[in-house]
Amino acid sequence: MQYDEAMTYLQNLTKFGINFGLGRIKELLRRLGDPQEKLKVVHIGGTNGKGSTTAMVASVLTAAGYRTGTFTSPHLHSYTERYQIDGEQISRRRVALLIDQLKPHLEAMVAQGFEHPTEFEVSTAMAFKYFYEEGVDFLILEVGLGGAIDSTNVVERPLVTVITNVSMDHMDYLGRTIREIATVKAGIIKPGVPLVTACRGEALEVVAQFCREKGSPMVLVESGGGAGLNEGISCRTVLWEAAAGGLDQGGQYLAVHGLRRTYRDLFIPLLGRHQLVNAAGAVAVVELLMAQGFAVPEEALYRGLAVVRWPARLEVVLSRPLVLLDGAHNYDGARSLAKALDDYFPGKQVVLVIGMLGDKERGRVVAELAPRARAVVVTRPNSPRAGDWQRLAEEARKYVPEVYIIESVPEAVECALSLARANELVCITGSLYMVAEAREVLMAKVNMMASTG
Repeated sequence: MQYDEAMTYLQNLTKFGINFGLGRIKELLRRLGDPQEKLKVVHIGGTNGKGSTTAMVASVLTAAGYRTGTFTSPHLHSYTERYQIDGEQISRRRVALLIDQLKPHLEAMVAQGFEHPTEFEVSTAMAFKYFYEEGVDFLILEVGLGGAIDSTNVVERPLVTVITNVSMDHMDYLGRTIREIATVKAGIIKPGVPLVTACRGEALEVVAQFCREKGSPMVLVESGGGAGLNEGISCRTVLWEAAAGGLDQGGQYLAVHGLRRTYRDLFIPLLGRHQLVNAAGAVAVVELLMAQGFAVPEEALYRGLAVVRWPARLEVVLSRPLVLLDGAHNYDGARSLAKALDDYFPGKQVVLVIGMLGDKERGRVVAELAPRARAVVVTRPNSPRAGDWQRLAEEARKYVPEVYIIESVPEAVECALSLARANELVCITGSLYMVAEAREVLMAKVNMMASTG
């Protein structure tokens, strides 16, 4: 099977939809020899920030000399981005080979009366098989959707679990309240396995209760809401603070008062105050691994964080005009983006390009971002979940008189670039599907400018 054929085969599995439950993935992995049981896993879930935290932890471990795998989703430009070892993507040939190897097992399962695994379940099984065969020292594993019944939750004994935060997202699948969503996400907490979290409020109450019931020590990032949690639970705090050096478009500094020591003047080349919380969480994860006997020199922690990459999250891709990309696909993401606009680009007028899926809180997101914009371009994410995408324009017109509706993402990007005046910022945000397509357009421009000098 060639790579393009393999991708077609995988895409055809989307007909099985989002079908929760661990029965299918467990059966498939049993037929593959249960590779997930032979891997050292850090399991990272949460609503926002789990991808960034995954990238940070992996970068530090790679800097410490460990062969470190990451499984993340969705991808931006290529399916191969989902599977990386020390920052290097899996080859297309290996993807095709893995699907060739799994296909007979999938057919045998159906022939024997099992439900066909979903596309994400097949992708997850491929990840475990690939990283086991490659002999990675660690697998940093990002939860796909939710937690308890996500296919990554077949990992029964991770080294550390993480729930970055909990906010309203994927309500059709996870629940209509913070408490309901937190209960699903807390399903990755395992007996006796330490948990790192920056949850607050009701979500923290739920997570803390799970830790009590399972005897899992908890590390709370940035104390805040920790009062009253110590009864019946092992709870320590990791505190962070922005460090001197100021905010600029190249990154930011922070200090972390960790479990073992204080780290001053850590640098991350990522924007947004929320990334400071994620970085502190990543430090806590690394310290918990150190407590389990894994050596990570302090220098590796500094160096790993300093070189971490996580594209399309508050990423500046052009300077003339200034263009910012951010996959702020839900309300909490929009709030973080709005704060970043205020912090890093004060006083700049904004031309906003936005496209969101139909199952998101689109009205609340627009209410957060549109008041900061001089003009808004509404576009359509390339997804069957785009729904009535034009309704975003109605929401935007409540705040901005100049609103354009352009279905094609490349055309929407070109429109925004033409609208931007001197010293204005083009901000492209919303669904990661849409942001990825916009990024391809913009990177082609960057490459063209580089080739012409």
